[in-house]
Amino acid sequence: MNTSLRRTVVATAAVSMALGMAACGKAGSTSTASSSSSSSAGTSAAAGGSIGLLLPENQTTRYEKFDKPLIEAKIKALAPSANIIYDNAAGSATTQAQQVTSMINQGVKVLILDAQDSAAIKTSVQAAVAKGIKVIAYDRLAQGPVSAYVSFDNVKVGELQGQGLLDALGAKATPSAKIVEIDGDSADPNAADFKKGFQTAVAGKVNIAYDASGLWKPDVAAQKAAAAITQLGAKNIAGFYSANDGMAAGIVTSMKNAGLSSLPIGGQDAQLDAIQRIISGTQSYTVYKAYKPEAEAAATLAVALLNGQPAVTTIATSTKTSGSGDNVPSDLLTPVLVTKANVESTVVADGLYTASDICTSAYAAACTAAGIK
Repeated sequence: MNTSLRRTVVATAAVSMALGMAACGKAGSTSTASSSSSSSAGTSAAAGGSIGLLLPENQTTRYEKFDKPLIEAKIKALAPSANIIYDNAAGSATTQAQQVTSMINQGVKVLILDAQDSAAIKTSVQAAVAKGIKVIAYDRLAQGPVSAYVSFDNVKVGELQGQGLLDALGAKATPSAKIVEIDGDSADPNAADFKKGFQTAVAGKVNIAYDASGLWKPDVAAQKAAAAITQLGAKNIAGFYSANDGMAAGIVTSMKNAGLSSLPIGGQDAQLDAIQRIISGTQSYTVYKAYKPEAEAAATLAVALLNGQPAVTTIATSTKTSGSGDNVPSDLLTPVLVTKANVESTVVADGLYTASDICTSAYAAACTAAGIK
């Protein structure tokens, strides 16, 4: 396991164990937890109270495959009597606002919220807090009076993306080298952090000749990349930047159609398909943000707040200022750059994927060449 990542996991686990002992002493004597969707969560909550979990969208694979089950499992481990109420906004800020209202009406005591639109959700956060609900901003910093924020150092993510692109370009990284930059959705404050970090890392070293938002959607990113290729000319482009792996998949298609598959491109999130592209040589890098320590830190905070424990400053040891000007206690974890050279020592060693997950028949030869087994 990467050294910095190991420190993050160990530190989070240690805090979780300490809070777990305290939480279980209060909540562990009643019935087991139940997990339900918002459509069926009208049943009475267990004695430990209800924790709401709202995630922003389902186009990115991480939320349903990793974040949701990891958060739920940790909450159940720390507070077996807690009821977990879950919903996903499916990319709609309006839907998420309605979901917050539903959570308020169902009497949740703590809400873990990954905002689809950090500004638009502000009034919903205010309404929840007015009802005595503690709100934890997860992965994206929602505006309004949230109690804590759990995410990664997102400027650092952008810096790693920039470094990954420069490394992939090698000697071709010159001030005149034209780069196509496809950013995330401006409604997500993380997108601005990724962009800031990336542009800081590459400033004066390459020329960002085209910059547009892909809205976190692969099809939109593909369209923007195709427009950039038409505008700049395929032969004049040195590389591409994608703010995440989902959009990178769409961009890679546009690159292939233009005969540019050999050019550098990177993303983030360490999606399985991105790891496979890295192994096969059609994507240069990704940034691995380990889901488990992030999810478990949020769950640990939620249980502590559910039980009235003043644990925010124990876990959230830094501060982040939101778009609404609120200074929010924050737990910012460390991201890791992943290339073909360290796939095995990062995502495989951490158990995110097995070698067999990555090395399907289409990628078997590439895995053998990369030493992944």
